[in-house]
Amino acid sequence: MKLPTKVKIVDVGPRDGLQNEKQPVSAEVKIGLVHRLQDAGLKEIEVTSFVSPKWVPQMADNAEVMHGIQRKPGVRYSVLTPNMKGFEAAIAAPREEWPDEIVVFGAASEAFSQKNINCSIAESIERFAPVVAAAREKGIDVRGAMSCTVGCPYEGEVAPERVGMLAKLMKDIGVQRVDVADTIGVGTPRKVRAAIEATLAHFGVDHISGHFHDTYGQALVNTLASLELGVWNFQSSSAGLGGCPYAKGATGNVATEDVVYMLHGMGIETGIDLDKLIDAGVYISEALGREPNSRASKAIRTKRAG
Repeated sequence: MKLPTKVKIVDVGPRDGLQNEKQPVSAEVKIGLVHRLQDAGLKEIEVTSFVSPKWVPQMADNAEVMHGIQRKPGVRYSVLTPNMKGFEAAIAAPREEWPDEIVVFGAASEAFSQKNINCSIAESIERFAPVVAAAREKGIDVRGAMSCTVGCPYEGEVAPERVGMLAKLMKDIGVQRVDVADTIGVGTPRKVRAAIEATLAHFGVDHISGHFHDTYGQALVNTLASLELGVWNFQSSSAGLGGCPYAKGATGNVATEDVVYMLHGMGIETGIDLDKLIDAGVYISEALGREPNSRASKAIRTKRAG
């Protein structure tokens, strides 16, 4: 079985990783994290979210963060914009501060859609359609995050047909690429393969990324299962930032350090300097007052300490 020789990782730590943190994280620290990630060789970074500060207070400094980033050529900076109000806020700044890509999100589970964004899947797509059209018109790329593609905290197992339906709806409104996300980390390789295969009916393999949470310790094997299908885009979070608010006490995003360690061990190129990546994870973890949630980071730092 021929695996991809290169993988591109989107680090979602600054946005998905930090959004549920209760303690305030300053814009300066968030900017510092983005700079350290790009210096480590990350070419795609999910920076912030243009959502109501009432619902996500941690992202209230979105414009300040986008303004403060010193952009590197060849790096794609994305932001979450769930509605027109969010999109308009994201482009209210001068052109050079606009995101390269916006992210809209939908669930493959009706119950999750209702609980998370208070509307049905069909209604969520209707809401995103003008956002996608406005972004494409302005030359901004659009990614669709598909959550709960293998399991839902309210519905349980999610059928691959639901994932295929959501992928088609996203394709129909002009979304250019999609994330197959195991939001609560319950997926195992066969289930993840089924979700990706359902998505492949609507998007080419170059336009699909895997986004796996590590709640049950399955994120790396699910990454491998995706690689075996030819997927070469993945999302992860430096230092394993981001809990899972829907699974009590659960870890959230798989640590970028762990994914990179595995890929490099398989001879797959990422363009990422693992040592610098580990230092970026230490930087944000120290700001949060805790240890990085990454086994590779812990092992390599122990080795460094000699």
